[in-house]
Amino acid sequence: MNSTNYQVDPIDQKILANLVNNARTPFLEIARECGISGAAVHQRVKKMEEAGIIVGSQLIVKPKALGYDICAFVGVQLAQANMYKGVIEILRNIPEVVECHFVTGDYVVLLKVYCRDNDHLMGILINTIQNIPGVSKTNTFMSLDQAFERQVYVKDKRVIKKSKVKSK
Repeated sequence: MNSTNYQVDPIDQKILANLVNNARTPFLEIARECGISGAAVHQRVKKMEEAGIIVGSQLIVKPKALGYDICAFVGVQLAQANMYKGVIEILRNIPEVVECHFVTGDYVVLLKVYCRDNDHLMGILINTIQNIPGVSKTNTFMSLDQAFERQVYVKDKRVIKKSKVKSK
């Protein structure tokens, strides 16, 4: 089953909203809120996992709590477009790189990088990323503050009713 074959209904939306808010919310608590059984919540979650809508759950660790005080975004230009796959495989092995996106615009790749301090960031840029064969240029944007972070929007617990359009 894939996500194109699965239709998320208002109950699924309530389940997803609860789990996105706190993945450790007990199914029985969600069930009470949705007016269904705990088994029904379990079955719906299993179906959404099989459909690829839910791909797991994870703990979120705040980088600053571990001493990673610098968050930076690095735009990467490549010498040749056909070097993309090789560059990505090397980037995948750099632990400081936590996200990698193929983008449009002036760069081919946009990275999110966490480092302990400016010296660590400079070392990652100069000694690691800029030394990857195929990387021709980087441009770094340092994050001064993260205003917010969230998962993709899941309709909240309110059910939005579609208005009926009268045909003439």
